[in-house]
Amino acid sequence: MQFIRRHALTPPTRIEMVRLAWLNQGIYGKMTQIAQDYHISRTFLYQLIWAANLQLETLFSDPQPHVQDSQLLLEPFILLVRLEGKCSIPSLSSILKYFQSQPNAVGYLSACFHHYGGALPSTLAMAAHTVVFYLSDEIFARHQPILVTIEAPSTAILKIPLASDRSAETWQAPFDDLGAHRFHRIGMVSDRGRGLVAAYHAACQDARWVCERFHAFHDLFDRRRPLERKAYAAIAKEDAAAQTFHHAKSEAHLHKRLHHYECAPQACEQAIARYDQLDLLRHLLRDALHLGSPFGRLRTVAGVRSELMLLLSLSEEIDDAVLLKLLHPIRSHLDESLAPFAQAESIQGALLELVPQQILDALVLAWHHEPLSYQSHTKQKHYHQHERHQWLNFAEGLLENQFEPLKAVVFEKLDTIVHASSLVELVNSFIRPSLHSSKGPITQETLNLLMFYHNHRRYKSGQRQGKAPIALLPGEALEADWGALLIQHVQETSPGPSLTASAPLALMPHRHEPPTPSQTPPGQAI
Repeated sequence: MQFIRRHALTPPTRIEMVRLAWLNQGIYGKMTQIAQDYHISRTFLYQLIWAANLQLETLFSDPQPHVQDSQLLLEPFILLVRLEGKCSIPSLSSILKYFQSQPNAVGYLSACFHHYGGALPSTLAMAAHTVVFYLSDEIFARHQPILVTIEAPSTAILKIPLASDRSAETWQAPFDDLGAHRFHRIGMVSDRGRGLVAAYHAACQDARWVCERFHAFHDLFDRRRPLERKAYAAIAKEDAAAQTFHHAKSEAHLHKRLHHYECAPQACEQAIARYDQLDLLRHLLRDALHLGSPFGRLRTVAGVRSELMLLLSLSEEIDDAVLLKLLHPIRSHLDESLAPFAQAESIQGALLELVPQQILDALVLAWHHEPLSYQSHTKQKHYHQHERHQWLNFAEGLLENQFEPLKAVVFEKLDTIVHASSLVELVNSFIRPSLHSSKGPITQETLNLLMFYHNHRRYKSGQRQGKAPIALLPGEALEADWGALLIQHVQETSPGPSLTASAPLALMPHRHEPPTPSQTPPGQAI
């Protein structure tokens, strides 16, 4: 608001300029003429018009505006900017200073967030025993591990402790604590982290462990990138050899460069072939790891094992030493990756007693395309949406009035197949920006705050749009926005005066000079 600093322009002068500009809107050349008459820029004149419009709109709008100058507390604002906006504390302090809001010190803001995080639990507690399937993984903040455990399919964070290491002893404590908070585990999906898996087997001997099958193939799929770079390098080398050969200035140079010229195309073809072979096998392996086949049938353990063994054998024929090393652990742990398919077989057998095979195949295909329609982009997204809609319409045409209840039963049963830890990776991707925005060491209070925010915020898109993770848990309901629930919880669990109970938030235009009564009339604060 540069016009605040123009002392030579009195309030009556500014009013006159705005009046003239208002009357002459849309007339060619008038704004330029007014600006020249008062020795101001056109930008400055438009700023005046904007400010006048804002004041008039406020004057003639709802007598109870959404933002009230002296009644909006600071705490909800800083919580919103910190958690929703992923803003660092120093940046948040700068924002408050810009708007001349007090208090605004970094130390005060840190203490406020510490106060809120300290009043929140580090473990989600349930009112009654709740059957869950764990998804567990580690995330790091400045090389310090954070042990994340969520529930599928709600994605609610159950526990997120800051740890000193990733040993089995360290991991076992969160599992024991979750059991004490009324969580009854029936299984867990994770990668093959030694400490994590050992701790789970020690704490949950009666539950099953499922290896995240896509993660097992992760290194194999990533091998595609180095082979791609090698292929491009071989192409460049072939081109360079050809250029060098054709620019030889003597017969001696020609014979000297002939060998490189003859060998380069062969090496280039081999490099391209290695990349193409692995790229094709990668797509085939991904398709083989999906629970449903393109024809709608849930894949069987025997069928998937046979298909994977064939594709792994073809992968071994690719001339790449690194690739051979990556294939060995996949073969050694292949049975662990097949556990979800055994569950799928059992579920399909139970569903066939309720639904004919043809209708079940259609519903399985619709269920298969549903998550892909949210995860994909552009053309692939439209393709999966179309396929889902088509197969649902097909099943509805055959079932008529029985469609909705049978669809609900089938989808509910299929959703119990927990086959990938991509959901915990989704939660980790949500947590990381907040961790990166923290300039100092991460504290448990910070993690408690992030857990509460994630569990109570509503998804803005995807298949969970409009729903908060906490509301997707059995028996839980979300009665208000996450910010109101957070403040209410802290007030109930930590009675006493708030850190900012007497600190109203009044957002003021930034000024480089102390305002005077003539410059800032009453009610000018935004």
